[in-house]
Amino acid sequence: MRAGITELATRLRNREISAVELTKAYIDAIEKLNPTLNAYVHLTFDTAMKAARQADQMLKEGDAPLLCGIPMALKDNICTDGLTTTCCSKILQDFKPYYDATVWEKLKSQGAVLLGKTNMDEFAMGSTSETSCYGAPLNPRNTNYVTGGSSGGSAAVVGANLAAYSLGSDTGGSIRQPASFCGVVGLKPTYGAVSRYGLIAYGSSLDQIGPMTNSVKDAAIVFDAIKGGDKRDQTSVEYEYGSSLAECMDRDIKGMRIGVAEEFFSGINPEIKSKIEEAIKLFERNGAVIENISLPALKLALPVYYIIACAEASSNLGRYDGIRYGYRTSSYTSIEDMIVKTRSEGFGDEVKRRIMLGTYVLSSGYYDAYYKKACLIREEINREFYTVFEKCDVLIAPTAPNTAFPLNCKGASPVEMYLSDICTVPVNIAGVPAISVPCGEDAKGLPVGMQIIGRRFGEATILQAAHFYEQSAGKVIGTYEGGVGI
Repeated sequence: MRAGITELATRLRNREISAVELTKAYIDAIEKLNPTLNAYVHLTFDTAMKAARQADQMLKEGDAPLLCGIPMALKDNICTDGLTTTCCSKILQDFKPYYDATVWEKLKSQGAVLLGKTNMDEFAMGSTSETSCYGAPLNPRNTNYVTGGSSGGSAAVVGANLAAYSLGSDTGGSIRQPASFCGVVGLKPTYGAVSRYGLIAYGSSLDQIGPMTNSVKDAAIVFDAIKGGDKRDQTSVEYEYGSSLAECMDRDIKGMRIGVAEEFFSGINPEIKSKIEEAIKLFERNGAVIENISLPALKLALPVYYIIACAEASSNLGRYDGIRYGYRTSSYTSIEDMIVKTRSEGFGDEVKRRIMLGTYVLSSGYYDAYYKKACLIREEINREFYTVFEKCDVLIAPTAPNTAFPLNCKGASPVEMYLSDICTVPVNIAGVPAISVPCGEDAKGLPVGMQIIGRRFGEATILQAAHFYEQSAGKVIGTYEGGVGI
């Protein structure tokens, strides 16, 4: 049985267990299971024990924040002062930032206990986490299958009960898709709702940090703790959500208008489609109003996403040249030779592929034909979402067109891997929030994920709908033998 954040917090406050004892229990489980799962790539046990002792002191003094003393994990692209942060890439080997990301700064001030940094696709580019220079993490539901990506390690540590919660980043589905594959909850907030300061960039107009948890309530608690504007990130917004989101989820869904777009269901595995349709009927039986809608521009979302994301990656990754930090080739004849060899040796194949594609679409001869056109279609997708949310409160869709792939299944076909993002990328293009919640299993016992999408800064509504479904249907969560039994 997995304990939620509220339960752990209650036990800590009732002195049933100390933060040090709780942290030791997670460390013991990590030492036992991580050699198999490969979910953590950098362990921070000394830092964790120091933080746990400080948390116990905060708890003793009273009025400690809810997350005080709760062990958690960060994706390996979120900067931590003095702690190794590599984006799971050879080119950033042994890199230690000199500052904290805003999200970690906020959590640390609330007494959070960092157990380690989690595995991911190199520079968050991938859908299976198999492009990591440390090797792929394994799905705790079935270790013959991938975790999804790019936040695969963050999903796996929560799914295996090796952290109470984790943070991931979502550029085109990288929180929601691995959450779906591993049977956990993954929230991608509105673009700008959470500061990106300290998140190592992939696609700056698409990236967003969010929580991965065991329940919708836990996701709301963590989102409450990390949201807000930040003067160091000019794209962030200090939006007034009102009272705590975790306290607003028990409202009745009667009268909630739920949109179902046919475009999200095209080419979906029949088992997944059936599970989502059952969930929609459950909402309808409980008083929600189902609206069949259409989003015609969605069929162009995938090429638009890959053009824009790769163009931004080409620019963002230009800074890795071996001169200032990270990996540097050992043999070169000139500065130009050193930069070429460093980047050729330091980046993996998928990262090189996306840099080359991005450079191509930004080149003078093709900018208008590809990048400019993609930006115009992005505006049309935004308009369609805006129009739909004038008559719908939320949209329901599959999180992914399939359940988890077998290991090494997609490596030979990048395009096939890109197609697995077809249900998630429209959300990032439009900058709206979405949450993935477990929605049963397929015939192989692998988790199915349902995606609930809201209007900009509509996190309260999607959390309400997700919490209703979680409580009404019961989420299917497998256990991984040996995880923390608290």
